[in-house]
This record gives sequence, structure tokens and C-alpha cells, in this order.
Amino acid sequence: MLCHVHAYNFFGGSTRLLIPDNLKTGVTGNSRYETVLNRSYQELTEYYGTAIVPAGVRHPQDKSHAESGVNFASTWILAALRNRHFFSLKETNEAVSEKLTELNRRPFKKMIGCRESAFQTEEVAFMRPLPTIPYEVAQ
Repeated sequence: MLCHVHAYNFFGGSTRLLIPDNLKTGVTGNSRYETVLNRSYQELTEYYGTAIVPAGVRHPQDKSHAESGVNFASTWILAALRNRHFFSLKETNEAVSEKLTELNRRPFKKMIGCRESAFQTEEVAFMRPLPTIPYEVAQ
């Protein structure tokens, strides 16, 4: 769940809709007509005003573009950092962050712009502003 919080903070806003896998930690039941979320995941979605629509079971077309993008980014970043040695998690995160920024600013090969400019022009307008108080998991 906190991955959503970190992602929203990274992007500077929340989405109206999330399409996760049928993750066992968040979705306790899913049918054609109803998705049952666990209590804390439900609270997170209500806090950010996000609807959860899990990807269909054995329906790779629901998430193929996202998965291929994640695969490309992780392969590209890991390849760029494969010969470096890190001595702390902070140092590793900083190096990954630098490479992610570099990747997002690389020009597209078949389109005008880059990932960063595409995000700014196509996605930001549809995002919801973040609440002033960060979400905290409570028990």
C-alpha cells in the first residue's frame, strides 16, 4: 500500500483509477460485479479518492503497456548501474533516482518529446492534488 503513497508523492498527485494485479494483500475478493478490498487498502483509496479496478485474471492485455514500460525502465537502470558498488540504501536510491531522471528525459525515437514531457502534457491535467496531510497507515 505504501508503494501507492510513494508513487503519488513522486508524481505530485493522485490518480482517479488504479488497475493493480489481484494482489492478495489488497484485494480480498474479486468478481465480475464487485471488488472487495481489505480495510486498510479501502481507507487508502477513500483518502486519495482513487477507484481500484483490479486487472482481470489471466488478462494480460489489461496491463501489458505498464508492464513493458516497467520492464524497460528497470532493465535500462540496472544495466547502467551494474558495475557500480553501493554501500548504503540511500546511495543506491540516489543513483537509481539519477538514472530514472535521465531515462525520463531521453528523447523518444518515434515520437516528439520524452517521457517527462509526455507526462506533463498528457497526464498531469488528469491527476488529483495531494491532500495537505500525508496518508499514514494506522492500526
